[in-house]
Amino acid sequence: MSTHAPVILDIAGPELTAADRRRLAHPMTGGMILFGRHWTNRAHLTRLVAECKAIRPDLLVCVDHEGGRVQRFRTDGFTHLPPMRHFGQWWMRDPMAATDAATAAGYVLASELRACGVDFSFTPVLDLDFGESSVIGDRSFHRDARVVTLLAKSLALGLAQAGMAHCGKHFPGHGFVQADSHVAVPVDKRSRKAILADDARPYAWMSSSLTAVMPAHVVYPRVDKRPAGFSSVWLQDILRGQLGFTGVVFSDDLSMEGARFIEGRAVSATDAALAALEAGCDLVLLCNQSAVDAGRPLDELLDGLGEALARGRWAANPHSERRRVALLPQTDPLPWDELMHHAPYLRALERLGS
Repeated sequence: MSTHAPVILDIAGPELTAADRRRLAHPMTGGMILFGRHWTNRAHLTRLVAECKAIRPDLLVCVDHEGGRVQRFRTDGFTHLPPMRHFGQWWMRDPMAATDAATAAGYVLASELRACGVDFSFTPVLDLDFGESSVIGDRSFHRDARVVTLLAKSLALGLAQAGMAHCGKHFPGHGFVQADSHVAVPVDKRSRKAILADDARPYAWMSSSLTAVMPAHVVYPRVDKRPAGFSSVWLQDILRGQLGFTGVVFSDDLSMEGARFIEGRAVSATDAALAALEAGCDLVLLCNQSAVDAGRPLDELLDGLGEALARGRWAANPHSERRRVALLPQTDPLPWDELMHHAPYLRALERLGS
C-alpha cells in the first residue's frame, strides 16, 4: 500500500453509490471535495460526511466555501458570508474593525462547516484585485498586497479558532490575467521580479502561518513555460526555497482547461497528476468527474497513479502524507445545536453584521 494518498476527488451526487464507496476506499484517495449538488440540508450533509469517513476515517473532507458567490451551502441555517472585497472596503473605513470582522467571518465559516463534519475549506483567496480578472473579482480582498495579507491572516485566525486549517490561493497570483483558467490557459507575461514584488508578497509575509497553498493554472513564461501548478521552479525553488513555505501544496482542479495542456501538449488527468506531484504538489484535485462516463476519469487517475507507483514513474512521498494528515482538525467540533448558543459564535455573527 502507498504511504501517500494524494488524490482529492468528488462523489456523484447526494447519496453514496457503490462506485463512490470503492473510490473512497482506494489507497490513492486522501480526500474528497463537496459541491452544491451534494447539499440537501444540514442533517443530510452531516450523515453523508459520516458515511464517507466510515469508509476512510482519516479522509480529508474539503469544500470551496469562501463567502460571496463561492459558498456551496447557503440554506438551513448557514450564514451568508460576504465576498472578501467587503472586508477590503471596510478596511478603507476602519482597518482595525475590518481585521476583527474578517476573524469573525473565519470563525463562523469554519464552525458551521465543522458542525456538519467538513474538515477544510479552500480559502482565503490571496490574489490581488487588479480589476481585470472576472473569475477572481470580488473574491479578492484588495489591490494592496499588505491589506490582503492582514485580512487573510485575520480570516485564517478565525478558521484556526474553530479548529480549521486554511489554503492561500492561487499562487503566485491569478488576479492580473483576464482569462479564466477554468476554460482557458491564462498567460501572465510579467517578470519574476515584478510578480514576487507584488502578487506573491502575501505568501512571503504569511510563510510562517500558511497551512496550505494552491497554485494557479497560469503560465508565467518569463519564469517557466509550465503553469505554476506543474512548475518545480515555482513550487520548489520559489515557494518552498525562497519563501520558506512548509505546508501542503494542492494542485488546482486537474479537470480545468488550464490543466489540460502542459507546454502546448494535451495531457491526461493521470499525466497531469504525475506532473503536479513531480513539480512539488502534495495533493491533486480532480473535480466534477464522478458523473462523467460513470466516473471513468476518476478510475483512470486512481489506477494510473497506482500503476505509475508500481513501475517507478512516481515515488510516494511520506512527507506529503504527513502534511495531509496535519490538515485534519485536532479538536472535536461543536454540534450545531450547541454552536447556536455558543458565545464566541454569537459574538462573531454580531461582528459580521456591525
